[in-house]
Amino acid sequence: MFKKILIANRGEIAVRIIRACRELGIQSVAVYSSVDRRGLCVKMADEAYFLGGPQPKESYLNMEKIIEIAKSSGAQAIHPGYGFLAENPKFVKLCEKNRIKFIGPDSLTMERVGNKPLAKRIVEQAGVPVIPGSKEPIKSNKEARDLARRLGLPIIIKAAYGGGGRGMRRVNKLKELPGALKVARLEARVSFDDPSLYIEKYIRNPKHIEVQILADEHNNMIHLGERDCTIQRRYQKLLEESPSPVVDEKLRNRLGEAAIRTAKAVEYTNAGTVEFILDERKNFYFIEINARIQVEHSVTERV
Repeated sequence: MFKKILIANRGEIAVRIIRACRELGIQSVAVYSSVDRRGLCVKMADEAYFLGGPQPKESYLNMEKIIEIAKSSGAQAIHPGYGFLAENPKFVKLCEKNRIKFIGPDSLTMERVGNKPLAKRIVEQAGVPVIPGSKEPIKSNKEARDLARRLGLPIIIKAAYGGGGRGMRRVNKLKELPGALKVARLEARVSFDDPSLYIEKYIRNPKHIEVQILADEHNNMIHLGERDCTIQRRYQKLLEESPSPVVDEKLRNRLGEAAIRTAKAVEYTNAGTVEFILDERKNFYFIEINARIQVEHSVTERV
C-alpha cells in the first residue's frame, strides 16, 4: 500500500481521488496551476504545490515539474486521473525511470493500446471481432482508395494515435476521399502530433457500447457491465446510460467476456474501458481501449 500519492490533475477527478485516498489512509499531494490555486482539490489535499502558469503545457502537461514535485514531496505514486498525461507513454516511462509508480498501465501496454491499428491486430488474434479495415496506417491516397473499394462505401477515416472524434471523417463517395484524408491528417497532426490514419468500414445505425474493466497486476480481471454512449454529437458523447436498453443478459455476458479477453491480450492493468460498436443485427466489434479511468466511471458506480 502506498503512503503518499500525487494527483497530477485538477477539478472533479482530483477530488474523487483525494476522497479515495482518505478512505484508504493514504496521504494526498495536489498540484495546481495559477488559475486553480483556490480549487477544492487544493484545499482538500494533505499537501499542495504550485505547478505553473494557466496554460496546460506550463502546468498539468509539464512532466519534469510533476516528477520533481513527486520526488521532493516523497510521493511513491502518481495518479493521472483522465486527460492531460493519463494516456501519455512518455510520462509513464519517465515515472518508471524515476521509480515512481504510475497508477495505470505500464509504458509498453500504453504504447500498444495507443496505436489503434496495432491494438486491433492484437485483439483480433485473441479472437475478439474487429471492424474490417486497414491493418496498418494508410501510406498513400491510392492505398486508401483501393481499400475503400474493397470495403465498400461508406468508410470512416480515423487517427491512428488519437481519439475523441478528432481526425475522424466519414466518406460516402470516392470523390470525397482525398479531401477527407487531407483534413483528417491535419487534425491528427495538430491534436496528436502524428498524422497517421487508418480506415474502417462504416457501420450504419450503430450502437456505441463500452465496458468498464478493472485489472490488477496478478492477472485478475473483472468487468463492471456496460454503458451505452450512442447519443453523440460530432463523435462526442452527450449521454451515458447503464445498463444499455439494447443489451440483454446474454449479450452482456458476451461483451464482458470479450472485454476481459481484450484486456488480457494487451496485458492491461488498472481501470479502463473497452469500447465496442454494435450493428443492427447485434454483432459487436472492438473499437479501442481507453487506458484510464473515464469521466463516465461514476455512471457505472451508481449501477
